[in-house]
Amino acid sequence: MTSRTVLALVAAALCVVAPVEAASKNARHRGSRRSNPPPQLVWYVETIDGKVVDARSEDLPINPASVVKIATSWWALETLGPDHRFTTRFSARGTIDPSHQLLKGDLVVHGSGDPDFQAENAFLVAQALNRMGVRKVTGSVVVDGTFWMGWENGSQGMNPDPVKRATLMAARLRQALDVRRWNRATRRDWYEFALDHGGPRTPLPSVSIIGGARFEAAPGEGDTVLFEHLSKPLVETLRRFNAFSNNDIERVAASIGSPNDLSVLLADRLVAGDVPVQIQTASGLGENRLSPRQIVAMLRGFRTAAAGLGVEIENLLPVAGCDPGTVNSAFPRLSAPPFATSLVAKTGTLTSTDGGITVLAGFLNTVEGEVVFCVAVPHAAGRIRLARHTEESFIVDLLNRRGGATPRTCGPPLGSPGEDASIVPSQVASTGSATVSSQR
Repeated sequence: MTSRTVLALVAAALCVVAPVEAASKNARHRGSRRSNPPPQLVWYVETIDGKVVDARSEDLPINPASVVKIATSWWALETLGPDHRFTTRFSARGTIDPSHQLLKGDLVVHGSGDPDFQAENAFLVAQALNRMGVRKVTGSVVVDGTFWMGWENGSQGMNPDPVKRATLMAARLRQALDVRRWNRATRRDWYEFALDHGGPRTPLPSVSIIGGARFEAAPGEGDTVLFEHLSKPLVETLRRFNAFSNNDIERVAASIGSPNDLSVLLADRLVAGDVPVQIQTASGLGENRLSPRQIVAMLRGFRTAAAGLGVEIENLLPVAGCDPGTVNSAFPRLSAPPFATSLVAKTGTLTSTDGGITVLAGFLNTVEGEVVFCVAVPHAAGRIRLARHTEESFIVDLLNRRGGATPRTCGPPLGSPGEDASIVPSQVASTGSATVSSQR
């Protein structure tokens, strides 16, 4: 047998073996797909007058994920009030020389836990300093431990070292104040800020900080107050956090208490049954526990408390088809006709904690009347998209069984952090008359 003949026989054998192996692999793949069970839903649905519409494993303790943000919003509303504004005080440790546009000394920042201070807010500060004749600070920008800027993704991304964390915040402020340090994102934020405020794009607000950025635990009270920055009202801030499911809502909670305080509050307000209330974080990160029935009770309590303060639920939670954020992106069918605007809700997602979970909880307008619900898919790790699709199909079926969807009124357009924020001059700030002579 020649070598050429041997090679021909080997090649023929390979041609036979390869398809067999490929077919075997495909069969195993199909078998694994068949053996993978579909997502298992748990749910609880009530009419507004408290009648049970449908339920399955309604008392099963599940991780509510970011639905915990509803509890945090409820807590903050009752503790601080919907119109609460966080005050950030800016002071001079030194003297201002308007002829040379200098602050000879440090710019000192006293925070009060503003959870949503962003580049747009820094632009307001730079404009205020420019109006005072300051375009350069010879010293440093000094912040305390209650000034936060930009995002951290809650406790998941927060630097555990308070000095390093505060120094990062000071550095972010320094970067946003100085146009020479702007990156592409900051420049885009400025153009959007100018458009939103109906002002010209130029001149660009800018203050250069020569001496860098640093942290002081307790900056001196003897510094000269220049002005105060007042955040937008709390109710608007909460709506932004809930729409985008932003984990930095933990900052709101930090100004009023601990996660354990929130857990005690919920345990007092909800009928625990056999499911103890467990809240580890105010954002929903980590291992928290509520049952679908408890989540529905929480929604009811939240709405009632908000109404008592003159706030509609659509001004606190996103409406599908109206507001940007996780409801629209995760549940596109519910955000489009014929279901658009029938749902106001909060999403919750954990990709791996407790085996992963997706949750949707809120209020649904149907022809037969409004219902309040919670639907969830535990053990959803690796198939989050499928789990959401399954939840969405459940809600669509619920709507169809109750005659279809009916619309609700959308809340006002979701504003940026700089909208409704203001600068209060020092003479007004010192008297506490924060509503007088404010500048935007």
